[in-house]
Amino acid sequence: MPPQPAASNTLVTLQFLGMGLIWGSSFLFIKIALDGVSFGQVAWSRLVLGGLTLGLIVLVNRPRVNNGPVLPREGVVWLHFLVIAITGCVIPHLLFAWAEQYVSSSLASIYNAVTPIMTALLATLAFRVEKFVRAQVAGVMLGIFGVVVIIGPWQYSSLTGDFWGQLACLGAAVSYGFTYGYTRRFLSGRPIAGSTFAFLNIGIGGGIMLLLTPVLAWSPVQLTLPIVLCLLALGALGTGVTYIWNINVLRAWGPTNASTVTYVTPVVGVILGVLVLAETFSWHEPTGALLVLVGILLTQKRLRLGWFGVRGREAAASV
Repeated sequence: MPPQPAASNTLVTLQFLGMGLIWGSSFLFIKIALDGVSFGQVAWSRLVLGGLTLGLIVLVNRPRVNNGPVLPREGVVWLHFLVIAITGCVIPHLLFAWAEQYVSSSLASIYNAVTPIMTALLATLAFRVEKFVRAQVAGVMLGIFGVVVIIGPWQYSSLTGDFWGQLACLGAAVSYGFTYGYTRRFLSGRPIAGSTFAFLNIGIGGGIMLLLTPVLAWSPVQLTLPIVLCLLALGALGTGVTYIWNINVLRAWGPTNASTVTYVTPVVGVILGVLVLAETFSWHEPTGALLVLVGILLTQKRLRLGWFGVRGREAAASV
């Protein structure tokens, strides 16, 4: 997207911290909401409420780029948004909500941190919008190994719900990774305002959920004040306003620095899961998470192989 006027650095910093706090808390909100609604209703509420919130913001502000239309007019652009609404909203939100019926909110937040690894892999191999150097290849491989350590396949003598829940979290991270690569390949360069971009993404996802209401959301609920507040936070904040903050941070700081929110969200998710829900860990889960973090740092070129005593020219290993 073309450069937009950047907000003040203080405001951007506050928005960045807000993103980490709200997105990190979303896994706790999902866990609490599942006490009174189904996993489909959780995902339905997130996207419908998020789409309504962003729609109101666009309706009031009517943002434009270079005096162009508020909404894109090309049919192909709407088709691209349909794709990322499905892969970046409908599928991962359903998978995470279903998974948290079987895994802790802390573990789900750790799996969400795998997204940059999947993004780098798919952006390079599937969409050809990036190239790897040797350190990044090592980072992806280390991140994948970290995921295996988190799953702990040695402890499953049968395919339990916990095992499938972890695979669902991993599937959501892969879906997010696909969406980032697809967006960069087909949509990032188009002159669409940030709030409009967020609205089309979430709003179309919400429209899909409305069509799926008889399948996903038409069942009894047991609402309490905490559950209602969690659903509102997931929708209006986590799937609404925060997406606009993300665009502001991206434009002010650039994609690499903006992506460091990935380091914040699992920390928030784990702390809240332990303090609020008294969740516990086995040794292999934080160990695998640490391996994933180092893999992310290598993939984003924040660490170099030379730091680990390995020499050689990375550029010669480009793929």
